[in-house]
Amino acid sequence: MWDYTPIVKDHFLNPRNVGDIPDADAVGEVGSLACGDALKLYLKLDDNKDKILDAKFQTFGCASAIASSSALTEMVKGKTMDEALAISNQDIADFLGGLPEEKMHCSVMGQEALEVAIFKYRGMDIPEHDSEHDHGHAYPDHEGTIVCKCFGITDTFLKKVIETNRLTTAEQVTHFTKAGGACGGCIPKIQELIAQVLGDADVQPRTRPEKLSNMKKMQLIQEVLERDVRPLLWADGGDLELIDIDGSRVQVAFRKACAGCASSGNTARMVEVKLRDLVAEDIVVEEVSA
Repeated sequence: MWDYTPIVKDHFLNPRNVGDIPDADAVGEVGSLACGDALKLYLKLDDNKDKILDAKFQTFGCASAIASSSALTEMVKGKTMDEALAISNQDIADFLGGLPEEKMHCSVMGQEALEVAIFKYRGMDIPEHDSEHDHGHAYPDHEGTIVCKCFGITDTFLKKVIETNRLTTAEQVTHFTKAGGACGGCIPKIQELIAQVLGDADVQPRTRPEKLSNMKKMQLIQEVLERDVRPLLWADGGDLELIDIDGSRVQVAFRKACAGCASSGNTARMVEVKLRDLVAEDIVVEEVSA
């Protein structure tokens, strides 16, 4: 279970400013029900159309998503739009007394929704992503190239999150943005972006060991599933169960929201990529219905 602060628990159990504003001046919508997190943010401005008088939200997501959205609406009230734009995802997490790293994408989603709302209000175009698999983030950037096709996340957005939060591993980037959390195909590109932003000396890659006994291999598979895979699934209400390990063949069954999901094939591929990266390159993941 996640170790939530009392403030997170309070904003989850007693969220502020839930609902919509029918005559809202600015609306920002990010995420998608298809990927497990979605947020719609409404802003009402003063007569000068500069200061935020009211903010409300509607969200679908976990406790961290609800708490982050609630906190954001409290933080922006009374601020000018420029002051609101200065709020970072870390500011949202700090307001809540901290968030687990695996849940930081919820604070990033709140920051995105705020920026989308203000950019749209100011007449700045929000570009459409090209990927047919785009279920994810909509970030107001005009020159970004899609890196994570599963969630429609651009290199410009990823660089911004890496720089702002000083992220040094692809795993951290996944926690903050979900990029790389589905098929895993963009992990090498994410590592390249980290090197570009921070410099090669600051990058901290995790590599698989050179030699493994059968027992150590089985133990490491279980560790990677618990540490690197299940938290990603929990964030979207899903889970998996390790059914069997037979040499390099790993059988898993998806549970909760992942059970019967149309994207389970991509999820199985993501699990396989993680295990190949961190355990052994010959691992094959099979989904079973046990």
